[in-house]
Amino acid sequence: MLSAEAWGWQTNVTCESSVDMDLVLHYSLIPSFAIILVLSFLERRASRSQIDGKLHLLNGRFGIVIPLDFVGTFSNRWSFGFAFGATANKVMFLFSEGYLPLRVPQWAQAIVLLIGGTEVGLSYFPFFACLATEFQITGSVLGFFYTSTWFVITITNIVQCPHGRVMGDYEKIIFYWPSLFCLVFLLGRFALMFVKALRVRLKMDVSSQENHFLEVHQAQHVKRLVRKPPERQAQKSWFQRKVYEWDPCFQFPGRMIGTSALALICLYIFIVIEFYIYKEFSQELKILDQRFEELVESSNGSEVLVPVVLQLKEFINVTQGVWIFTTFAASLTCVSYVFHILACYRKHMKRLWAGEKHFLPLRSHEPASSQSVAAIARYSGWQIAYILWGYLIIHVVQCLFGVMIMYSFVLPIQHGQGLEMAKGLGIGILTVGIATGLMILQIKIAARFFLQPKILPDDKQKPLALNNRKAFHNFNYFLFFYNVLLGLGACLFRLLCSVLLGTWLIARIDRTIMQKGYEAADMGFNTWVGMIFMDHYHTNPTLLSFCHILLAGTTEKKLQKSTKYGFFNNISEPRVSTRARTRWLLLYTLLNNPRLTELRKPNVQSRASAVPQNPCV
Repeated sequence: MLSAEAWGWQTNVTCESSVDMDLVLHYSLIPSFAIILVLSFLERRASRSQIDGKLHLLNGRFGIVIPLDFVGTFSNRWSFGFAFGATANKVMFLFSEGYLPLRVPQWAQAIVLLIGGTEVGLSYFPFFACLATEFQITGSVLGFFYTSTWFVITITNIVQCPHGRVMGDYEKIIFYWPSLFCLVFLLGRFALMFVKALRVRLKMDVSSQENHFLEVHQAQHVKRLVRKPPERQAQKSWFQRKVYEWDPCFQFPGRMIGTSALALICLYIFIVIEFYIYKEFSQELKILDQRFEELVESSNGSEVLVPVVLQLKEFINVTQGVWIFTTFAASLTCVSYVFHILACYRKHMKRLWAGEKHFLPLRSHEPASSQSVAAIARYSGWQIAYILWGYLIIHVVQCLFGVMIMYSFVLPIQHGQGLEMAKGLGIGILTVGIATGLMILQIKIAARFFLQPKILPDDKQKPLALNNRKAFHNFNYFLFFYNVLLGLGACLFRLLCSVLLGTWLIARIDRTIMQKGYEAADMGFNTWVGMIFMDHYHTNPTLLSFCHILLAGTTEKKLQKSTKYGFFNNISEPRVSTRARTRWLLLYTLLNNPRLTELRKPNVQSRASAVPQNPCV
């Protein structure tokens, strides 16, 4: 173990690993392309091209391989989440701009970062493609061997040299254990996929991997909508009312699960890096303190330097304690944000399904289609970046406020100045209380003397009609000069609230921190709006159920027309006219939804019969 004085950016580490992870990343593209080529050969194209007529061996093969359906994936969600988690280390290197495959000028670094991100995506592409492919035996075998290769290489790199040059002892273990855990999970998942697919192939089991146009939870959601709600609602627990209530008719898509898992792992790595940077900075402060002590000893206890050294020691101790405490506070805040964003996603999706858009700004009610398509691609990366940068900003601001609280309240008490601190605090509270009381008094006077009485006794408040106009004008005149000074304090309070709320919500991509009318400048919130509208249009359970019914009816009609004995399929069903069936369904719908009766178009014949006839005619 290294001593406390040995912490530094260039730690004396003697071990060297024979595995170069950057070089491994480059060479991993070879098996990655091979796996993609195999899966593409097995994949059939929906439409044939001219080359299929010339090369009959193709037979529609070499289709496009998709790693993950970012819109409507509800199966293998946790497997995709762990696959995202396996990429956490490389994502953090990209986030810190530490992975640059090419050396280019400063102005071209954005292009090089795009190339580096594409290379990382191709390297980890087989993880997702082998999970998403329909050919599960081939996908599970290729995925297992590819994952095991990455696992063995990572373990070898850690075993040969577990230390690093940045953090010292056991740096690689601290960094890589989340990715190793995700790789172990994927190994188990691919093994389970192979066993299940093999049992289906040997006809020992029935396949459950059919592609359903309508998911089970979506059908259950629609059934719950058309079902009459129970008269007595079940009593909810405190956790269900205040924190979260599980809904069996709603599932988060694989994109949201993978983004949340990757955000948590990246946040862990970011916190570890920040902690070691803090250790380095604190060691530099201690060295500076030691130099000041030596300077004091050499000056024979100068009266000027002694108080400075004491204040510096006090500042170092306060900063260290506040920084450690706020590390836990900021970490818990950002971790809670990850889960709270999932809860907000479900809430917003349900509101959109119900046709409610009032929770969005007016300009966001109809986002552009191109914006929504681009938002679904940007969301995952932006959400992770917002969480990481939000953690850093929240941590710094919390630390500043913590130091202010320590110097304002705690240290004066420790130094025996608690009475003076309490006196100043009391004067400040009294000043704010008087100013607030005068504001409330203005409202009470306006309600008592300058408004006309209620029109009806049951009215909640008086009407907005002036009374005692002359007294009201004098009231405004004499308070005009005082309200100028009061407005200054209100302006500062507004600025303080804006800073606190903006800092506190900076990591929340689902909520804008801009003022009303300026929401378009919040690119993160616009990405969130475009993403939920994209999911709303493509995963709406009611729309999918309607399309499912149409497709099922069309398929049944085609099946009946394809054979001359098709009418025997419905021989057991009673012969009911279409009109009678429609009327019974209409009656059932109106009984369960009485409000629809008011929206029905009136019958022309019944309206004509309701008009009284002229007896004189």
